[in-house]
Amino acid sequence: MLRKVSTVLSLLIFISVAVHAQQYSGKLKIEKLVDTTVNSIGQKIAYPQFKDPKVTMCKITFPPGETTGWHKHLIPVFSYVLQGTLTVDIEGKGSAEYKEGSSFVESYDTYHRGTNKGNTDVVLFVVYLGGDGQPLAIKK
Repeated sequence: MLRKVSTVLSLLIFISVAVHAQQYSGKLKIEKLVDTTVNSIGQKIAYPQFKDPKVTMCKITFPPGETTGWHKHLIPVFSYVLQGTLTVDIEGKGSAEYKEGSSFVESYDTYHRGTNKGNTDVVLFVVYLGGDGQPLAIKK
């Protein structure tokens, strides 16, 4: 019975990946990095309405020991760790670690700080969905 369930699950996963890959041509390898309706602290994802929307993409490098300082975002922010391990302290919620190859949706309107506690650079790829002159981050 367990083998039958495993076979069915494997088949469903294969079909799902094949259907998704058919949306593009060629031999692209598609890896879903985030598929969620909530951010890193469980807040429901919401997109602000802007008259003049703007997308900003950044590559951010943290040398060993460097931190962002306490800040918050009033816009959706999506991060992918290209290198190293980032520790994020979230005011009133503890901390989380994000290792190389992981991605996360940052908290909204909640102060937090990212710190490189390792011995090598941490490099992030970050996408901000803003507009109407909204700053990317607000310092505490």
